[in-house]
Parts: sequence; C-alpha cells; structure tokens
Amino acid sequence: MASTTADDIVFEYPPFIRVYKDGRKERLREDVFVAASVDPSTGVSSKDVVIQPETGLSARMYLPKGANPKTKLPLVIYYHGGGFCIESAFCPTYHNYLNLLVSKANVVAVSVDYRRAPEYPLPIAYEDSWTALKWVFSHPDEEWLTKYADYDRVYMAGDSAGGNISHNMAVRAHIEPNNFKFKGIVLAHPYFIGSTPLASEGDMDLLGKLWLAVYPTTSGLDDPLVNPFKDPNFSKVACKRVLVCVAGLDVLVHRGKHYHENLGKCGWEGVLEFTETEAEPHVFHVSTPEIENASKLMEQVVAFLNAP
Repeated sequence: MASTTADDIVFEYPPFIRVYKDGRKERLREDVFVAASVDPSTGVSSKDVVIQPETGLSARMYLPKGANPKTKLPLVIYYHGGGFCIESAFCPTYHNYLNLLVSKANVVAVSVDYRRAPEYPLPIAYEDSWTALKWVFSHPDEEWLTKYADYDRVYMAGDSAGGNISHNMAVRAHIEPNNFKFKGIVLAHPYFIGSTPLASEGDMDLLGKLWLAVYPTTSGLDDPLVNPFKDPNFSKVACKRVLVCVAGLDVLVHRGKHYHENLGKCGWEGVLEFTETEAEPHVFHVSTPEIENASKLMEQVVAFLNAP
C-alpha cells in the first residue's frame, strides 16, 4: 500500500498553483520582469511608481506618444489577470497589452501590481486594489496624473481575475465613503463562479478549487467576491457604463453572459454593453493581441473608453 508524505500533491492546476498535503502552495509559473521603457512600436512611455512603501504595492504607468497637457486624456486603472496568483503588471504579456491599449485608445493608464497568492492570499489583492484607487484619487504629486489625466473620465478595466477585481472595486466604491468617480468599467472574461452550475456550463471544478486555494478563508464558492449574484449589493456598481466581454471557447463564457443579463435587470441604472467573440479562448486578446479577433475587440474597448 502506497504511503503518503508531506510532498504528495493534493491539487494542481497548471499554470497557476500546486497544493501539497502539508498545506504548502507554490506558484507554477515563474515571474518574468520587463523594464519600463519607451515602446519602440507604439511610442508609449512607461514608468514604475511605488504606491505603498510598507507593503511594496506598486504600479506601472503608461503615457501615450504625443500627450499634451492642454488636452487631458481618459484615465484607465487596469487590473491584470492570472487567477490571483500568476502574471504581474511588469510581465511581458501585460506590458505589451497595455502599450497597445494606451496607444490605440489614447489614454493614460495605471496598471496595478497587487500582491498575489500563495504568499499573499486573498483578500490581500482586493485590499491592494482599493489602496491603489485611493492613491489615484488622492491626486498624488505624480506628473503624468496631474498634467495629463482627466478625472472626469476615469475607467477601471481588467481581464479574468482582474475583471473580478474591477467589479468588486466598483461595488465597494458605492458602499464605502470615498471621493472616487468612475465613468465606466470594462470586464473582459471575468472570473466568476458559484456552487450551483449554470445551464450549459462546463466543468468548473478546477476553477472552484483554484478559488479555495488562493482564498483559504473564503466562505466558499458562493462568496460574493466570486459569485456576485449572491451579493445583496450587486446592483450598486458605482459607474454609469459597463462593457462585458466574453469568448465563446472560454469555460467562463456563461458566467460572463449571466453577469450581463442580471446587471441589466437588477435595478442598476446605467448603459450596459456586451460583446462575444466566438471561437476564441480565455483572454485571447491579451495573449495573442496580433490576431484579427483581438484587433476587433480592441476597437470595441477603444470606442467604449472614448465615448462622449
């Protein structure tokens, strides 16, 4: 009979996380850091800022080529994806995507590098994201914000886990006292789940176990942070415009559709937009921004961020 040891694996979900019998957890994808720079293909400039020295919370800021202080630009606060445990604001994937987004939309961007599981389990990423918002709206002595950002056109955006964060920050902004003002949010392939499967929904077991691994103290799969339909404050999204993006081959597609359908009939008063890209997988627009469907989705996001 085989013996069990502390090194036995009880859960593994590549490329995210591995959990051992003794409770240890490890990230399965190594971090890759790319330096801030002037991007040669777009002319977008980037630089890194420290938001909270005591925790190391930081962000990468982006400024489009030709920015002029006489013409203030929309400000996008971006939360990256990665299951709350991989990727970062400084990795090549998101650095390249933000360069492209900032160039196409002609916006200023703050890409938040929240702390991740397993070293920093949830809800730390939510608290870091909230702290980043407070920093942005405190109008810090940061030249790219004071000179170029239009605080009447502030958006939050994110994909996967970052879409989840964007929604939760928008709800929290309605509930807690603050001086935040958002024009809209973009949720791309948001990471939402629940204990009860939706009609036609595929196997969500791995995504459920991932949530439990990155948030050990959660109440479960119906925690309002990951199942917004269980949140009595679901309708209190603190903005007037929401764009929901889903992909046809993504296991999360039904949750995204469900979010769109329910937000539209829950009493939230705003303009709700929806787009589905068929025959594409989860966050395809970030991982393969050069393909035609990614370009089409970028056009829709750009139009949303620049609407009057």
